[in-house]
Amino acid sequence: MSQDNKPRLISFINELRKSILFLGGAIVIVTIVFYTLSPQILDFFQKHLDQQLAFFTVAEPFLAHAKLALFSALFVLMPGLAYCLWKALAKAFSLSTGQFVWFVLFTCLLFYSGAFFCYAITLPFGVKFLLDFQSAQLKPIISIDKFVSFVAIFILAFGTIFELPIFMIFSSRVGLIPRKSFEKNRRYAVLAISIIAALLTPTPDVVNMLLMGVPLYLLYEMGILVLKMMKV
Repeated sequence: MSQDNKPRLISFINELRKSILFLGGAIVIVTIVFYTLSPQILDFFQKHLDQQLAFFTVAEPFLAHAKLALFSALFVLMPGLAYCLWKALAKAFSLSTGQFVWFVLFTCLLFYSGAFFCYAITLPFGVKFLLDFQSAQLKPIISIDKFVSFVAIFILAFGTIFELPIFMIFSSRVGLIPRKSFEKNRRYAVLAISIIAALLTPTPDVVNMLLMGVPLYLLYEMGILVLKMMKV
């Protein structure tokens, strides 16, 4: 890290620390609220994906509902998380008020666009494809915990990876990574995207990796295109 960026990093961390207590409290409170609604949320996703669930340990239903409540809280509180993140970045990199508002709005828009894309297209296709391997001798018994993890991680992961263009724009705007670096290092981007897809997908199969990796690479190219249009 260059000497010029060390004060920025310190400023970013110090500003972010101011929000940690508030964010932690908000996550706890909203998680408790969503725990009371978790049966309805679970039923919603069961009907959407047409799945019957089972459980194999005494504590599994409770833990699955708690996990679903936590993921739901993170999903709903994402605008607050984005606000705190960009507030810290704005102070560290001296972003104007207009730039700060622009980054927060588009971060939220891209996150929820990615989550909806996953919910409406990727998730149903992925579940159908994987369950098509069942046969008369091989019937699926899906545990509630695995189902909640699969759905929640997939949706949050897609929302997160859809943020790629906004952070590419930010990196180029503040001079951290110039646009030409993104253009010249596509091969490394493909490698990084493959690793990210392998880490974020809840199951290690190639299909789920492709379902995440291909949109992520298209977003990478979209980020380059937007940077060209903005002449950054």
